[in-house]
Amino acid sequence: MLKQDPKIRCEKRSLSKAIGTCRFYSNIQSRYADVLQANTDIKEIRCNYSLEDFELGAYTSDFVCLRQNGSYMVRECVDRRYLSKPMTIRLLEASRRFWLQKGISDWGLVINREVANG
Repeated sequence: MLKQDPKIRCEKRSLSKAIGTCRFYSNIQSRYADVLQANTDIKEIRCNYSLEDFELGAYTSDFVCLRQNGSYMVRECVDRRYLSKPMTIRLLEASRRFWLQKGISDWGLVINREVANG
């Protein structure tokens, strides 16, 4: 989840399953987009989907995807080191509730792996 229109560096790419150019603000987003692109169950990918009337302000969900069967899934990309931060927890829980109210229960997190040093 990001604030709408973040002022940070991004990677811009076109995906065949997405309308327009996708903007990725983290490696997690970029790599997960490749996973979604390769998944034959995913029909359409919407990146950085704006949350209208979101209780915590102007934010976006990282991925809202239409499946081949017509159902939707939502994925939020989070760096593991931010999972214990209170604001991150609040935002993610608010996102989960937001989508549940819209009838989408397939909501989940995409988290980067921990890499051991040495």
